[in-house]
Amino acid sequence: MFKKYSQILSLVLVGIFGLFVTTASAIDLDEATRTVVKDGSGKTVVLTPEQVKRGKRLFNATCGACHVGGITKTNPNISLDPEGLSLATPRRDNIDALIDYMKNPTSYDGVESIAEVHPSIKSADLYPRMRSVTDDDLYAMAGHILLQPKIVTEKWGGGKIYY
Repeated sequence: MFKKYSQILSLVLVGIFGLFVTTASAIDLDEATRTVVKDGSGKTVVLTPEQVKRGKRLFNATCGACHVGGITKTNPNISLDPEGLSLATPRRDNIDALIDYMKNPTSYDGVESIAEVHPSIKSADLYPRMRSVTDDDLYAMAGHILLQPKIVTEKWGGGKIYY
């Protein structure tokens, strides 16, 4: 008898709690936070809230298996943090450079193509998830990569100590 009443009470409490708590929505990021570098000259753009949401979803679905939290599982010495991206050759710390990398990936020093081992548009026949990725998708994913250090700070690309 007590068990039956406790279950009913639990359901009532959950229902009351649901009335007072609004549904969870994406974090409303201000314009300054959504501003990222567009190209090598330093020109900036403001990502729309839709691009932010889409970039996160696409990154997690397409890149998240190997780059969870901005690290690189196959090579922990290279991460997607701002410093790591700026030290690559060519620099990959802006949207245009990241899009170029996702189309034609090269080694960190820029010497050789790694399209056979890294998912990209160039190797979409090997990586089926890349087949349906559009330029707008690449833009949103690049924006996500550049936006994350502003949101999760040093955790992005921080490695095992955080993830």
